Amino acid sequence: MASGDQEESLQTQNHYLCGSLAAFANIIITFPIHKALFRQQLFGVHAWDAVRGLQRDGLRTLYRGILPPLLQKSSTIAIMFGLYEDFSRILRVHAPEAPVQFRDAIAAILAGTAEAVLTPFERVQTLLQDPRHHGNFQNTAHIFRVLLQQHGFLELYRGLVPILIRNGPSNALFFGLRGPIKELLPEVESKAGHLINDFVCGGILGAGLGVVFYPLNVAKSHAQVQIGGPFQSCRVILASVLRERDGKVSRLFRGVHLNFQRSIFSWGIINAAYELLLKMM
Repeated sequence: MASGDQEESLQTQNHYLCGSLAAFANIIITFPIHKALFRQQLFGVHAWDAVRGLQRDGLRTLYRGILPPLLQKSSTIAIMFGLYEDFSRILRVHAPEAPVQFRDAIAAILAGTAEAVLTPFERVQTLLQDPRHHGNFQNTAHIFRVLLQQHGFLELYRGLVPILIRNGPSNALFFGLRGPIKELLPEVESKAGHLINDFVCGGILGAGLGVVFYPLNVAKSHAQVQIGGPFQSCRVILASVLRERDGKVSRLFRGVHLNFQRSIFSWGIINAAYELLLKMM
């Protein structure tokens, strides 16, 4: 019995570790794309203008702000996969009569909600990537110190509401659709074939969900570039962005094409690396 518990505990730890390593690899590869996307979300510029802005800033600042997403993403993806497995196991034990799809959706939503505890890392990443703050902050530690000393603990969680609204439902859709989508792909037997299928499955889901929840990311970015002042609701922020962009909803999705492409690679890498690492454990 004890041996079985130890084995189950080890398997759970593997889900956390594999999720973290998969996210780490993804951030290193896709960070410059994410930085260009952030500028599109914030300033409403076209993709090529965002890229030219990065070129003007130079290589010295290309990876500026990478530490927060490395810490945040490797932690949140670990939580996403690990807690999903933990909550799924708990619900199987305590609610065996509930439909499997319902249990899995609840487990995914709970895991997504727990991820939001790491909002301060997204907050700091946003400030480091905003060119208007390049001269105001030295590094991650400096931003944490300034926000805490001058504005208090809650300032670190500016933008929490859109993150909460985004995380739960997107997690539920990701875990709920991952299996069915993979079943629709051609059957394969080789390791390379499974790796490709996992990449395609993760990429399709990540890109699709990125489009659906894109306005929430716009609201989050606009909330988190602000320092001090009242906390605004998602509705107020999105209404303000719409006014700035001539009231056109399509302009609220400016940057979504680059986000779609980035998400294909990001979530393809994460899903494929996670499944590969899990099989190697």
